[in-house]
This record gives sequence, structure tokens and C-alpha cells, in this order.
Amino acid sequence: MTDAPPPKPNYILIALPVILFAALALLFWKGLFGDPETIPSALIGRPAPQVTLPAIEGSGFPLFTSADLKGGGVSVVNIWASWCAPCREEHPLLLELAKRKDIHLYGINYKDDAENARRFLGTLGNPFAAIVGDVNGRAAVDWGVYGVPETYVIDGQGVIRFKQIGPLSPGELTGSFAAEIEKAKTPLKQD
Repeated sequence: MTDAPPPKPNYILIALPVILFAALALLFWKGLFGDPETIPSALIGRPAPQVTLPAIEGSGFPLFTSADLKGGGVSVVNIWASWCAPCREEHPLLLELAKRKDIHLYGINYKDDAENARRFLGTLGNPFAAIVGDVNGRAAVDWGVYGVPETYVIDGQGVIRFKQIGPLSPGELTGSFAAEIEKAKTPLKQD
């Protein structure tokens, strides 16, 4: 009886798990250390999500709805929280932005305790013309929020024209962000 030679190993099948692991590791690494500001928003060019949120409990602040975002002028919606350190850094810039007469600045308070939100605005000032509370974070999902703060520029027809992920900087407030506000004043061309 003659023994058959042992089968040759299939190196492709042996390397396949290693290749798959390396590809997955690369995707995870890119996700962990990539720049979230470069992630395009699927909402750009689409109507802003419905806003039917309640007031911050006990605040007495005016509310806004989706109808306010379609009022003909440019709206800026800022999603923030009192527990958010970058929101605290950005807040003086929102106070500056609120001085502009050509926009309406609205706030969505994200997953926050009402007392902390009221104290935050009471201490640092309230830049918002109107504000609502997103206690459970559901509205933030609809808006495609990655993390707070995020700021949206919405044209007079209620269409999201720009999304700022992370806090505004002084340079953006007078530079690129201001340019996005100006662009939002020009109606989108219908196809």
C-alpha cells in the first residue's frame, strides 16, 4: 500500500481570517480616531426634523416648533447640555451670535436635568430666542446628533443647510460659520 502525499495547505484559507481581522481593526481604528467633523450629514438639503418638544421644566423660556424654522428667515439651532464642557466653552460665542438681527437662535437642551439647565443659563446668560428640552434624547437621534454641542443652519424654508459638529470657535463665528449663514439666505434651486 502506498501512502498518498499529504494535501498541500491552502494558504488563502489560512490567511483569510487574518485579512478579515486586519480590515475590521482598520475600520474600528478609523472610527475611533477619525475626525467626526468630516462625517457628512445625511440631513443637509433636507427639511429639519419635526420639533414638538416640551419646555425645560420650570424655566418659563419661550418654546419653538417646526413652524418657527420655516418662518422665512435663517434659523440657527444649537443642541447643548449643562454637563457638556465644550458647550460651556462655546456659550460666550452663542451670546455673540444671538446679537445678530438676521438670524433666530434656538436651543435644544439635550438629556439634561431641568434644574441644571436653568442654572447654566441663569449663570452664563440665555442666548436663545426660544428653547426646548430633549430629556430622553429622541429628538437628537432625529437630528443625527453625534454629540453635543452641535449647531445647525436652517434656511427660511426649514431646510438644513449646514451642520457644525462640536463647539464653534471664534474664527468660525466670523469666518466659515458666518459664510454658511449667508449662503442659507439664498434659496436653494429646485430641480
